[in-house]
Amino acid sequence: MDVRSVILTTSCSVGFFRLVNAGVSQLPMPNPARRNAWKWRNISTSFVHSFITAIWGVLCFFLHPQMAEDLIETYSVFSHALVSFSIGYFIYDFLDMVLYQKLTQSWELLFHHIVVITCFGLSVLSGHYIGFAVVALLVELNSVFLHSRQLLRMAGISAGTLYRVNSMINLGTYVVFRINTLAWMTRWLVLNRDKVPLLAYTLGSVGMAIMTVMNIVLFYRLLKSDFLKGSARETKKDKEKEM
Repeated sequence: MDVRSVILTTSCSVGFFRLVNAGVSQLPMPNPARRNAWKWRNISTSFVHSFITAIWGVLCFFLHPQMAEDLIETYSVFSHALVSFSIGYFIYDFLDMVLYQKLTQSWELLFHHIVVITCFGLSVLSGHYIGFAVVALLVELNSVFLHSRQLLRMAGISAGTLYRVNSMINLGTYVVFRINTLAWMTRWLVLNRDKVPLLAYTLGSVGMAIMTVMNIVLFYRLLKSDFLKGSARETKKDKEKEM
């Protein structure tokens, strides 16, 4: 794909997610979520991106398995389009947060988006590391459940079987598709250091170091919110009964 194709795909993606956001605003919204309608629309849009990207990313390796053997040079038009499509989403989401959310509330995600847009942008423009970028997008398999968790909480469903099952799947996929994927990518980068130019190696190393820290912090927050607090409350209740 040439530069014009990249720009076209990315621009269409930005427009697509703008339409998704507008469409969500026309759908019924749970009463508890009305307190922050913008966040409900934003997370719903992110859920759509995660759902599409998760399926698309798996299909990239299923339809073009040789890409897994060479993450630097080998790629298909299908996988290149996926990375361009995701750049469009991150640009859209960046602008959405800049326009409608306070910087103090969104600076972590804004920084994350800048790193991703930069790394993915260099990849699609150079035609290198597309496979590596697709591996990175496999984290969206977890994001489906991560965004579902946020939507359930905003809808006032932060207890019960549905929320509990989603929380368990969320943590499980978090370990497999976020923490393990980042660890594998870091290992791959170190083992292939001689094949990677200094600039790409530096950007990749810094980017993954930042992502690793952010993901570990988020994992602890999820574990504490969904499991540790609940266990602490149950222990407290048991002690009160014994008294």
